[in-house]
Amino acid sequence: MGRVEGKVAIVTGGAQGIGRAICAVLAREGAKVVLTDVNSALGEKTAREVGAARFLPLDVVDEGQWRSVVEATVAEFSSLDILVNNAGIVAGPGPNDIENVSIEAWRRVLDINGLGVLLGCKHGIGPMRRAGGGSIVNLSSVAALGPSPTIAAYGFSKAGVAHLTKSVARLGAPAKIRCNSVHPGLVRTAMLDELEAYQAATAGASADLTREQFLRNVPMGDYQTDEDIAKGVLFLASDDARWITGLELVIDGGMTL
Repeated sequence: MGRVEGKVAIVTGGAQGIGRAICAVLAREGAKVVLTDVNSALGEKTAREVGAARFLPLDVVDEGQWRSVVEATVAEFSSLDILVNNAGIVAGPGPNDIENVSIEAWRRVLDINGLGVLLGCKHGIGPMRRAGGGSIVNLSSVAALGPSPTIAAYGFSKAGVAHLTKSVARLGAPAKIRCNSVHPGLVRTAMLDELEAYQAATAGASADLTREQFLRNVPMGDYQTDEDIAKGVLFLASDDARWITGLELVIDGGMTL
């Protein structure tokens, strides 16, 4: 216990799923967690349930809101030590395969999954530099490491997150600002339910068959839990990883072997 004791963390997309688990684990390990989400009602509720220090509304594609969240966090807690860019979506409206994806859907995914992470890094680096260092953890995906033709924008955006992470790591290293990416595989969350339903509809298959096909790609034979991912984030956020930067931490049960 206490692996991030006294540290101040901002987590985006913290109201549910992996983000919720990250907030809960960081709070349990002693961090003052600022839980952010575009869904204010659910965000407030989750913050109370997981023991977050406070909730702040944040649309990750709005640079003005990013400024406000970072400034409010530093004003209240006098520091920013950990930033977890977790907010993301699988698909935009309509088809998302390469042949049929709309420009609207493509831009929506890239805005949230790509621009949202850029803005977090852009506005998180300054307070961390002034504090003498910090840890940025960006949520990518195994989709960044292989082809994803049916959800092309998602894979493209997550590959961009992995590349941006390395650039931030190189930029921040002299100031002891570490930046690493986490690449989940199949995690049993509402986002995975959405993906399975989309893939089933695209293939004209049942949800059960699609789920079975998904699991065939996991050598360890089961889904990860959101806490499995949160514990990886905890490690990278903690001083246990103080000399680790630019890493792609893959938590996928062997999918990418």
